[in-house]
Amino acid sequence: MKIALVAESFLPHMNGVTNSLLRVLDHLKQRGDEVIVIAPDTAWIFGQVHPDPTPPQGPSDAELGVPVHRLPSLPLTGYAKVRVAAGTVARVRRILAGFRPDVVHVASPFVLGWRAIQAANELGLPTVSIYQTEVPTYAARYGLPLLEEVLWQRVREIHQASTVNLAPSSFARNQLREIGVRRVRLWRRGVDARRFNPGRRDDALRREIAPNGEKIVGFVGRLAVEKQVEDLTRLGRISGVKLAIVGDGPLRADLERALPGAHFAGFRSGDDLGRHVASFDVFVHPGESETFCQTIQEAMAARVPVVAVGRGGPLDLVDHSRTGWLYRPGDLEAMEGHVRDLVGDDAKREAFADAALDSVRGRTWESLGEELVGHYTRAIAMNRRHLDRTAKAILSLYA
Repeated sequence: MKIALVAESFLPHMNGVTNSLLRVLDHLKQRGDEVIVIAPDTAWIFGQVHPDPTPPQGPSDAELGVPVHRLPSLPLTGYAKVRVAAGTVARVRRILAGFRPDVVHVASPFVLGWRAIQAANELGLPTVSIYQTEVPTYAARYGLPLLEEVLWQRVREIHQASTVNLAPSSFARNQLREIGVRRVRLWRRGVDARRFNPGRRDDALRREIAPNGEKIVGFVGRLAVEKQVEDLTRLGRISGVKLAIVGDGPLRADLERALPGAHFAGFRSGDDLGRHVASFDVFVHPGESETFCQTIQEAMAARVPVVAVGRGGPLDLVDHSRTGWLYRPGDLEAMEGHVRDLVGDDAKREAFADAALDSVRGRTWESLGEELVGHYTRAIAMNRRHLDRTAKAILSLYA
């Protein structure tokens, strides 16, 4: 099979979209499929070279083992590491026409992804669009609430124009259906049990983070507005707890001032990330805009119970009162109470930890990769039927 992967966000910027795409790439290469990637360029802005000062957080384009077509990009205001591709529909169409894929996989489409969907439709190619980022809600959190309704209209337009749409959680699937999007199926995410497992718990690291033997309550993610990390200041009043923040982003300096007692580990990846996660006693995630929340699943694979806001992807991932606790959006008193409950009761925390680990067994990227290929096959068949109907309709006009 020939697949074009269109990445709204890609290396060297690591996030949930990039991580999923790298896993998909690995699976498709193992199958022997022919793949290209179309993504924003991190070095070119309006034809000028602007080297990205960020150290590489993953493999280079050359190391990926597939052709990567980079399009000129603009840095996102307030978050320069995130780039918005400026390539035209015509340019994307030329790339697709030259490769002639069987299917176009569009990850978290919005700007580049929308152009790719339009280009694919002009070429008669099927598209599989992955709904992964709640962009309209992000806009509201970044101080642009008047844009939220307009952006939901754009989300509907994008996904209605796609052959098949894949949502990572029941909450995200229902969001798309409620705004009128059809052809929506669930496609969740796998977890790397080799990297995230209880065996990576590191006593030396725990002593470094919590030298006085405190229980470690950890968070992993971008330090940006949509993650609501500032909500964790509520946990500073719990004695015997050390807050560990793993990640980087535009709000890091502000958060370091707001959480002077927390341990900031910075960006971590690979086995080092797995070591940090496994060394937590409780994982907490306050962000309300998660369509899935892969970090929750990774914490569970490391046998760490979770406290998370009860909205979005966490609703599917956390079994309330068994693998962790969910709290109503905005109810920080409940968040604090649930953390107190788990750090203060060793027996309960251990029981929740065992249940969390059991809940993610079998969620491999290999099985999710094969499921994705099935969605590709379905999109190809659907598109073929659509093209046949269109051709018959045209012929009937001349009959």
